[in-house]
Amino acid sequence: MRPAQFSLTVNGRACTVEADGDTPLLDVLRNTLGLTGSRFGCGLEQCGACNVLLDGTAVASCTTPLWAAAGKMIVTIEGLGTLANPHPLQQAFLDEQAAQCGYCTSGMIVSAAALLQRTPAPTAAEIKAALDRNLCRCGAHNRIVRAVQRAARMAK
Repeated sequence: MRPAQFSLTVNGRACTVEADGDTPLLDVLRNTLGLTGSRFGCGLEQCGACNVLLDGTAVASCTTPLWAAAGKMIVTIEGLGTLANPHPLQQAFLDEQAAQCGYCTSGMIVSAAALLQRTPAPTAAEIKAALDRNLCRCGAHNRIVRAVQRAARMAK
């Protein structure tokens, strides 16, 4: 298949990329646009390390073809907040020390952001259910749940 041009809106900025339409969105984000916060984990939608928001829904960018993201609003971890003005989830993850190795953290935060958009005051059970497909092998799960609860309180 020949490369084509795709119009994307990533973190609020319009851009055009040239690639094969079946190229995984993660590859375009990392290798073409230099947004390396989303990580390659399993490549099979099983770990959540690559999650991004696509029109407000957390999706695995490792299996989302570029053509499926064209014309939609894409938000990566880099688009949620800045060092000077972090997203409430980013600040809460820092405050609760909810990351150890950090590999899964961007996907966790993006998935939690999708949850808070649809459920501003989630219960612990709702948080666990929403983050169930995000794998963390460090054992920071309780701190992650506390961080999402803290972010929900900060957003009020």
